[in-house]
Amino acid sequence: MENSDVIITSKDFVVKEVFKDSAEKLSFLLENKDYQLEVTLVYELKRENRFLNKYLVVKSGRPVTLERIDLEVISVDDIYQPYKLKQITAWGPAQWRPGLGQPLYTEESATYWGTEFPASYNYVENKTGYCGYLLGKQIEPGKSYTTYKSVLGVGDDARFIQDSFFEYIDQIRVRPFRLQVQYNSWFDFYNNVTREKFANSVEKVNQELHIERGLSPLNAYVIDDGWQDSEADWSKEMWKVNSERFDIDLKSSFETVHKARSNLGLWLSPGCNFGARQAVPLMKEKGLEALDEYMSLAGPVYMQLLEDRMLELTTDGVSYFKLDGLFGHLNRREFDFQGTDYGGATMPQLGVEGFKPADMRLNDHKYDELKTYYLVAGTERLMDIFKKQNEINPDIYIVISNGAYLSPWWLQYVDAVWMINAGDAAEGSGRRQELIYRDEVYYNTWVTERTQFPINSVFNHEPKKTKTGESVKQFSEYLWMNLSRGTGFVELYIKTEVLSERDWDVLASGLKWVQKVFPYFKKAKMHGGNPQKGQVYGYTGWNDKGGYISFHNPSETSTQTYTVKLSRALGTTPFLGEMLISSPLDNAMELVGRKIKEGEQMDVILSPGQVKILEFTAI
Repeated sequence: MENSDVIITSKDFVVKEVFKDSAEKLSFLLENKDYQLEVTLVYELKRENRFLNKYLVVKSGRPVTLERIDLEVISVDDIYQPYKLKQITAWGPAQWRPGLGQPLYTEESATYWGTEFPASYNYVENKTGYCGYLLGKQIEPGKSYTTYKSVLGVGDDARFIQDSFFEYIDQIRVRPFRLQVQYNSWFDFYNNVTREKFANSVEKVNQELHIERGLSPLNAYVIDDGWQDSEADWSKEMWKVNSERFDIDLKSSFETVHKARSNLGLWLSPGCNFGARQAVPLMKEKGLEALDEYMSLAGPVYMQLLEDRMLELTTDGVSYFKLDGLFGHLNRREFDFQGTDYGGATMPQLGVEGFKPADMRLNDHKYDELKTYYLVAGTERLMDIFKKQNEINPDIYIVISNGAYLSPWWLQYVDAVWMINAGDAAEGSGRRQELIYRDEVYYNTWVTERTQFPINSVFNHEPKKTKTGESVKQFSEYLWMNLSRGTGFVELYIKTEVLSERDWDVLASGLKWVQKVFPYFKKAKMHGGNPQKGQVYGYTGWNDKGGYISFHNPSETSTQTYTVKLSRALGTTPFLGEMLISSPLDNAMELVGRKIKEGEQMDVILSPGQVKILEFTAI
């Protein structure tokens, strides 16, 4: 712990008492008389877990500000920081890598370390690992503060410590990992959506996919940006419905989705970004905590109004929320640094007059700590809302989108997170280019940057189908490659009225395949080379019953042979034994029907731009 004057470590405390609270919990009462501090150090180790938790309960005899709390300061020769970037920019296209909430690993002893808080900052310096977070909160005399928990977990092999870490994340996530397939109105109508247009699309999608082609009913139908009345006064009640477009209580839209045996989802921007920016000037005028173009996610008055409305919508039956534009968007972010008192957390002053919330000068790393205080405060406030939404509806599905950041500890509160630094629509003149665009972001995020976040829980803004006319082969290869990325969150961005019968056929078949192979997604990962360099790559996922591998040759001119070995590095297990190869596509007949064992390798030949999907079923 530290404040502006002093750093206090474990050496500054004496042990007063030891408590064995239970077989799974051990506590130590520590005291520092000089600073009138009393700290209870608590260890928790549940019998079924392969990880240990630790936290502090801090009580002070006089006012004290806790600026940063390090739950772990551990010197280990083999400790390392897999993700090292820290790019907390106000401006910059696709330059948003805050580096918050990432774990530490050891390269020989097979352990993982971290803080169970999305906005924590865990780092290594001189072979010492620091696991903690900025706080900036004042503790009043006689009152206590309970920290977030640190975690120490173990794996069986340091080479695969990420797998052990992801198993731990899967164990602590707020809701079980599940498949969420849904329709989104954005590419159908953009922000011109109405109840009539939405109803027509819901009926069309349900008719084509569920009634005529036998797909299970979708989990949700989502009204994207455009349902809100951003010209109304939101200073007392936020996110009012545009009554010229929808029922004020969304009644008919609820009825529409219920007829399709589904649920209603809504787009909403916590920071009042995109289609909600029009509401910001009036809220600013009324004294709410506005920044420049957005609202402050740490402002107590504003965030209470946001909480009230989100909980009201959840109670009304909205079962999915796409929360867009949290701390900004793809190219621009805003920070609250005006020293406002946020419920006991005083944000430090920058010390430079004339700064605006998105001032380009804030890109300078010397302001990273000050910007992080805002990210911490905003993250904590959002977490409070998410916990209350879960209490209302334990089956709710929440996605944090544009302006979020990839920390695996977000999954203690939400179901999926924006894949970061990628546009809504994959760019490119054709399907090959679209795949390369999106998969290059995957490669940069998970391979080059080594982001420690399960690939199965990202929001990637696909699949997209906004026009007809492409061949069944072309659409199928794009769709299966897209779905093979292994995310459990599949949101359809389609123009419902332009799709042909064969388009619907392919879409239904692809979604049925996802339902079939979804159990493999829990351990999905990327394999192969760099898409942008024309190297073969793909995705894979496995369990004890089998798995799948996808392959894409991004080269426009060259046929390539790719050799793949079924090994633990790919995600297979030694329990699989002999497997039978099949494919949902008709372009891998040379491999279909072949038998292969775990530990063996195979060659896959891919013509220019070709996608192949192989399934493996234990015999």
